[in-house]
Amino acid sequence: MKKAIFTLAIGDNPMYKAALESFQAYADKVGADLIVSDKLHFHINIKDPIYSASPAWPEKLFTAELLKDYDRILYLDADILVTPHARNIFEEYTDLETVYMFDEGRHLNRDLPISQINEALGPADNWQTVDGKQSYYNFGMFLVSKECKLFQLATLEGMQKVCNTVKFYDQTYINYIIQKHNIPNQCVDAEFNRMEFLGQENYKKASFIHYAGRGYRIKCPSREIRYVDDYCELYPEKVTAQERQQMKLSAWNLFIKNLSKKSYVPQMLLHIIGKPTLGRQWL
Repeated sequence: MKKAIFTLAIGDNPMYKAALESFQAYADKVGADLIVSDKLHFHINIKDPIYSASPAWPEKLFTAELLKDYDRILYLDADILVTPHARNIFEEYTDLETVYMFDEGRHLNRDLPISQINEALGPADNWQTVDGKQSYYNFGMFLVSKECKLFQLATLEGMQKVCNTVKFYDQTYINYIIQKHNIPNQCVDAEFNRMEFLGQENYKKASFIHYAGRGYRIKCPSREIRYVDDYCELYPEKVTAQERQQMKLSAWNLFIKNLSKKSYVPQMLLHIIGKPTLGRQWL
């Protein structure tokens, strides 16, 4: 059975190098190819969106093309870190007609985006519920096989209809397609998409750590700095002292750049102020 791990990494975010290293190590471990998309295959017209909306989000639809050559695809966002002790997800979840994702709707109220897309595209009858909460899968990780119809039914045109009006438009659209067409689906164990809202305790014991949102900042100034710091701790044999310093410096520089945009304080001044305090701890 031909397997691939697919991710999207466009730009020079310091997380990406570490992420791809961890993905490649996992691909070697489970006998899969690593496929990295560093350019967009789809164009979507985002204009005056009500919510945050990226033109890169439809890129996950490229999974349909990959399934022409591969039997199974594991997609991972590039802000996920695969740990060296990660279990083999391909062996854990084996039904080929089922899409496997983590159901964040069991933990977070996602009634708003669900109601928005039902209004935009017509109701998906009998939306699944778990303990009275509407099912809503996180789209940052999924395992899908050639026999599953999800990416035969999900289209760029469908995303275009909702990208400017629906919250988390790509993720919500995929959830809608699953529910509308009764596609077999199953929630994976949280260790395969471990996010901060599940708590910070022992998160590094998970197989896939997802640094979405605040990303386990835990007194750390940014998720990128936290990510790089965790990577260096979990994979000490993969980075030299010089590489470790460069990765941490790149993450710090990105933090200062973003902070400057938000505060309108010059980057040089932020470096002068921050390095003797925060920077001393993380660099």
